[in-house]
Amino acid sequence: MNYSYSKNRISRLVLLVFLVMASFTPAQAQFKVIGYIWSRANMAQDLKKVDLEKITHLNIAFINPSPEGVFKDVPGLDTVVQIARQHNIKVFLSCGGGSSHAYYARLLEDAHRKTLVNNFIAVVDKYDLDGIDVDLEGDDIDANYEAFVVGLKKQLKKRKKLLSAAVAWWTRERITNVALAQFDFINIMAYDKTGPWKPEMPGQHAPISYAMDHLDYWRQERGMDKNKLNLGLPFYGYGFGELPTKDRSFRQLSWLDVQAKYPERMEYDEIVLPANGGTIYYNGKKTIKDKTLLATKDAGGVMIWQLLYDSPNEHSLLSLIDQTHKQAMK
Repeated sequence: MNYSYSKNRISRLVLLVFLVMASFTPAQAQFKVIGYIWSRANMAQDLKKVDLEKITHLNIAFINPSPEGVFKDVPGLDTVVQIARQHNIKVFLSCGGGSSHAYYARLLEDAHRKTLVNNFIAVVDKYDLDGIDVDLEGDDIDANYEAFVVGLKKQLKKRKKLLSAAVAWWTRERITNVALAQFDFINIMAYDKTGPWKPEMPGQHAPISYAMDHLDYWRQERGMDKNKLNLGLPFYGYGFGELPTKDRSFRQLSWLDVQAKYPERMEYDEIVLPANGGTIYYNGKKTIKDKTLLATKDAGGVMIWQLLYDSPNEHSLLSLIDQTHKQAMK
């Protein structure tokens, strides 16, 4: 073997690999489409309702410990992971959720935190998950939140797994810079600006201006790389007024219901109910498209709450997101 020739050839190959890697810019990073699935029945069966070719990450909502910090088996999760992997989708355990979980305050304390972290990691190992999504909200984000996510990150990093968080506007300042640095990316809940819990403040719960406020805050005030930000898109809306008060079916409406019951309003963001019954606010096709375009420019992807609220036809918002970001990034 000619040693000099081989050495020169290896050097050229190394240089070629370096040049190829250097040619990749942040704009060429994978555009993330993160979908939460909240199944109240058979999760594996519900997953069949989702076009898995159009998402990159699947967050299982919600897997929480008992008040004692113990996790039960999750029926169907092994099947869900197997199906997702066939589509190159990363599967995350999402803990917490919109409602308060008072027991987290005790479990995150010094005396219990290490055991809790180990129990979370045991679930990741058991089902071969790709990461953990921390969706602790409200008062569940306390003084021990930072130490909790630091502990999770340490164990996940050893396994080459990922850590993310769902973040809300009203608790943004509770998340310290140290805690923020643990996350591979965050999912911005740019919705629920108002809702039925604020009947005195009817209005759009997810206007595009609210999405811009979120992105500006995390990029400019907290210094996060845009590719670590995923803009949250709601597949649901809220009703205000007399009918929503009397009939809970108007209190929250999925996109599936909006496009089925009010097809003439799919391009809009509101429905005025008859007989002064009130108004339903949501995100129609135009706003979902505009927000997706915003995410291709100022974020690293989008997040969806939740996949089972979509319509399984030509009016699918997931399909609209897929078409929009792929065309924009050509």
